[in-house]
Amino acid sequence: MCGIVGYIGYRDAYPIVIKGLHRLEYRGYDSAGVALIDKDIKVYKKAGKVSDLEEFVKGVNLHGTIGMGHTRWATHGAPSDRNSHPHSSGDRRLTIIHNGIIENYAVIKEALLAKGHVFLSDTDTEVLIHLVEDIQKETGLDIREAVRVALNKVIGAYAIVIMSSDEPDQLIAARKGSPLVIGVGEGEYFVASDATPIVEYTKNVIYLNDNEIAYIRRDDLLIKNIDNTVQTPYIHELDLKLEMLEKGGYDHFMLKEIYEQPRSIRDCMRGRIYPKIGKVQLGGIKEYTDKLKNVDRILIVACGTSWHAGLVGEYLIEEYARVPVEVEYASEFRYRNPIITERDLVIAISQSGETADTMAAIELAKEKGATIFGVCNVVGASIPRITHAGVYTHAGPEIGVASTKAFTAQVTVLTLIAFYIAQQRGTITQSKLIELLTQLNEIPELVEKALQSNDHVKEIAAKFKDSRNCLFLGRGSSFPVALEGALKLKEISYIHAEGYPAAEMKHGPIALIDEEMPVVFIATKHSSYEKVISNIQEVKARGGKVIAIVTEGDTDVKAMADYVIEIPQTDEAFVPLLATIPLQLISYHIAVMRGCNVDQPRNLAKSVTVE
Repeated sequence: MCGIVGYIGYRDAYPIVIKGLHRLEYRGYDSAGVALIDKDIKVYKKAGKVSDLEEFVKGVNLHGTIGMGHTRWATHGAPSDRNSHPHSSGDRRLTIIHNGIIENYAVIKEALLAKGHVFLSDTDTEVLIHLVEDIQKETGLDIREAVRVALNKVIGAYAIVIMSSDEPDQLIAARKGSPLVIGVGEGEYFVASDATPIVEYTKNVIYLNDNEIAYIRRDDLLIKNIDNTVQTPYIHELDLKLEMLEKGGYDHFMLKEIYEQPRSIRDCMRGRIYPKIGKVQLGGIKEYTDKLKNVDRILIVACGTSWHAGLVGEYLIEEYARVPVEVEYASEFRYRNPIITERDLVIAISQSGETADTMAAIELAKEKGATIFGVCNVVGASIPRITHAGVYTHAGPEIGVASTKAFTAQVTVLTLIAFYIAQQRGTITQSKLIELLTQLNEIPELVEKALQSNDHVKEIAAKFKDSRNCLFLGRGSSFPVALEGALKLKEISYIHAEGYPAAEMKHGPIALIDEEMPVVFIATKHSSYEKVISNIQEVKARGGKVIAIVTEGDTDVKAMADYVIEIPQTDEAFVPLLATIPLQLISYHIAVMRGCNVDQPRNLAKSVTVE
């Protein structure tokens, strides 16, 4: 969602802030702004991209060693210059940037309007900074205490940075439900929504916890909680390289990340599988072995692409570990009254580790006594800190908004979890585990091979770039891959696409099929192969155009499909890791051919940190 960058130190702040905003563009946004302190606070903001803001401030004096910037993803108030951040108090002494939602802003705004406050935007954020101003005027409190009092009065989620012209050598940062990281340098500090704007300057970071407020000066950092108790911060060392945040010669981050999947899948498995002896080792959940042996049910909660990965996990866990699994949208789960017991295990999946709905689902499950595992990509994120245990995916930073390597990394980790639970419960033989792990160990090389179809996929994409609708169909664990393929096409090319179990085609979607409708089948030679062939024949009988993902060497489907894309032979358990590759590529090439912004699709954010 919104991106936050702040700096206080000895360097000019503007270049650091603007570069940081570019680093955060992947989060999704519709406007950008900066605030700098020289003697007074200077605010510059503009609807559009960070580049539009840069053009807007050309020729302006941007001096100042304290500054902050923001990319806004609109919630309250339409995208516009006036609703862009930063926002200021009525007397212009205070300025704020904010990620999150103040749920009770309307009630606070009404009270402030009655006192004579005048608002220049439609945002909840402006209400918060006016509240701080009002508290100061009525009580005489300093800015630190006024911010703390104000935060005790608001309901909702926030990550904020505030500056005051009365105390121009200080930044105040706070979080509740939205991520905020502080970078620790020598005589300087950095604040950001995540580590990507910070890694260029320091490897040392502090992840603020919920209800913590940081008072930051050039040579001093004090963190208190909202009850005014001093907190002792823990400094983490970033395992992140600057080159990971660059395109590395690729036209788009998405394409780079598609091609990084052999490495990211290998990194997921590194030190965790031992094919020769048939062993899976997951240190992050090792202490819960007894729980896994006796668990009654597993609930998987996630959103978007992570939910699709969870569906693959359901097939694998039930097949090999023989434990009932339910996969829930976190956004729905959190508002139900689900039946959860202490004998349940909840697996929460989130690439960023900051997904608001998933975090709320975790808290609900914890209240009911369940054990919670997290599957996350970002070390130090919120979800790894609020779950009981978990497994990192180690996919590296994913900048493209449409998830690619994060999906295959999550599927890889869920595959390992399925085998690990099966191993602990004795539901898989040693010989079978050796066989499966041997094939899993070969998957990175097979993904490399699948990527060699890129030019062929590009040719197919050219045939369908002007399509208005598309169906993706699969059976078994290929059904979630169909869902993921449809999501990718929707996200980055804006073509309407739907994923279905292939057998469900006759229960509605078949009515849509005509000569203008491309239908993508995942038709590998596995358990439902003959059934999928029947589905393909039904589509062809109605004039539909069939694109089939098939096992290398297949001749039966090739004889009836309009286009085929081959993937290497592997066990059915690992087809999702291979079949998703051509689906990612076809979506990418169609989006590029349509002139779409592949890395930053309209209206989308990488990490959904608000409801």
